[in-house]
Amino acid sequence: MKDELQNIISGKSQVKHGAIIQAAASYLRGSTQTSRVVEQGKHLKKQETETLTKFINDNNLWVNAVDLSNYVSEGAEQKVYLKDEKTVTKLNDAIYYSLWLDYFYNLLLHNYFFPDTAYELLGFYKDEEILFAVVNQPYVKANEKTDLQKVKVFMLSNGFENNRNNDYINKDLGIILEDLHDENVLTENGVLRFIDTVFYIV
Repeated sequence: MKDELQNIISGKSQVKHGAIIQAAASYLRGSTQTSRVVEQGKHLKKQETETLTKFINDNNLWVNAVDLSNYVSEGAEQKVYLKDEKTVTKLNDAIYYSLWLDYFYNLLLHNYFFPDTAYELLGFYKDEEILFAVVNQPYVKANEKTDLQKVKVFMLSNGFENNRNNDYINKDLGIILEDLHDENVLTENGVLRFIDTVFYIV
């Protein structure tokens, strides 16, 4: 599985809705600017955003029409809007990540582990000079309260140990998955549905 994940992250293997995400990640990896940021270990997302903006311009990935009328909710990292009965649209500014590259890795990992709620990257949107990724995701209609003990059992069966609160780690894969509380993991007809994940590669 580790080799498979590395191939997905590097763009050598496919994952559901992965094409644009992998292309954006590959572009950032290939930029000398981003490489310098990573090497120096500085949180210089502003410079990386400029590089990403060039990629957006070159590939016509601006989403100019986002229907903001059907507002659902928002957290620290994103705003959620109902697109239709089956889909939500999310605007995410990658605030949880030091680099956009890490946010794209999060999307790829989510789509690998949870394809039933896979993110589809539509493009990017700018509001008051803040850059947002625009993603669609299946709308989950929770009809019962999530039992966090069941989340813990499910994660353990998939190699993730609970290391604190609602955070998990898979030491073999070198992956951390945080913030799996009952608003980010919903239960629909007895099935756990992971809608908001925060993956980090160790």
